[in-house]
Amino acid sequence: MSKKSKSKQFGTVIRSGIEYYRTRIRDQEGKRITLYARTVDELCEKIDEVKQLIENKTFCRTTPTVKEYCEKWLLMQSANVRQTTLIDYTSKVKNYIIKPLGNMHIADVTLDDIRMALVPVSKKSASVYKSVNILFKCIFTAAKESKVIKNNPTANLSSTNGGIPQKDRIPLTDEQVDKLISALKNLPPYVFVMLGLYAGLRREEILALQWDCVYLDTPAPYLTVCRAWHTEHNRPVILTELKTPAAHRDIPLPDCLADCLREARETSTSEYVIANKDGNPLSYTQFQRLWAYITTRTTKERYYYKYENGKRIKHTVTPVLGEKAAHNGKVVYSLDFEVTPHQLRHTYITNLIHASVDPKTVQYLAGHENSKITMDIYAKVKYNRPNELAGILDSTFSLWNDNFDEQVGMV
Repeated sequence: MSKKSKSKQFGTVIRSGIEYYRTRIRDQEGKRITLYARTVDELCEKIDEVKQLIENKTFCRTTPTVKEYCEKWLLMQSANVRQTTLIDYTSKVKNYIIKPLGNMHIADVTLDDIRMALVPVSKKSASVYKSVNILFKCIFTAAKESKVIKNNPTANLSSTNGGIPQKDRIPLTDEQVDKLISALKNLPPYVFVMLGLYAGLRREEILALQWDCVYLDTPAPYLTVCRAWHTEHNRPVILTELKTPAAHRDIPLPDCLADCLREARETSTSEYVIANKDGNPLSYTQFQRLWAYITTRTTKERYYYKYENGKRIKHTVTPVLGEKAAHNGKVVYSLDFEVTPHQLRHTYITNLIHASVDPKTVQYLAGHENSKITMDIYAKVKYNRPNELAGILDSTFSLWNDNFDEQVGMV
């Protein structure tokens, strides 16, 4: 039979952009076995091998699917980790492990399968890639220790991002901050942005903030972080258990933020600082709509699809700074840079360091549990100014040379 004829016998499936040939056969117990391969010849070889094992009664499918074992593993973790951590684990396992590999039997997963599943994750932040990598290792190591699988495919899985460089977190410049605040004044995300820029709160901390934790009538206004926002099936969940104990902190408010919050409190009808029209905390999609006020005002090239004569046609929009949006005259393209929620917080931390705030105070205000996180940021920001370092080194070595000359003169 020709290769072309053979290929017609098999179905195909796309995984992470790669096409695989697929077929199913039944074992001696009548259970279906799914086999995958990149080429027809490879799949035929797998079929022959499995059939031989079945005939010899040495092949028996007893391992669960990746989806089944991941769900069991998450259930076991629920007894040992914080609810916020479990929510994070569940989201990452669902999106980055179950989605690409869930239908495979866990014993069939190879290192190449895992590497392929990690390709889309490599486009995310370094922290997301690292945490997904660790989750893969934890799940397959647990399966090996429980004798669910004989070999652990993650044993040689590199913890680095496959050599793919990650973008550094870049804080906003003072000019960008001014442009952002000016563009958002009197718009829904304004208070959110101010809390990120001038209190350094995480997204989940801002969206869970209630007025009972904002103290504006004291001699030194401040707010207390004691709640965290998460979503389950798009619905908001407000937790009193924070990411880490260090996340619980009191943050002094600069005048600009205190004035912003006083103005917001006067018109607020909700117990939440950031709320929807019903006074409730935002759902995930409601937060996305809130952030869209910012993204629609940037000059980043974007795409949309429209059906024309029965065909789906892709259109490109290239915004020009200062112009109005073609379909919404209220939107002006006023931001020539991109912004993320975490970038607001990173800008706050960077500005503390530029203001010569000591590392331990920065760690407290940022809510960092681990001082290494603070010091890594501190070192990158504080010591990445060649002009300033040159002056320090010049004065240091000048003093060293003077002392050396004095010692030589005494000899």
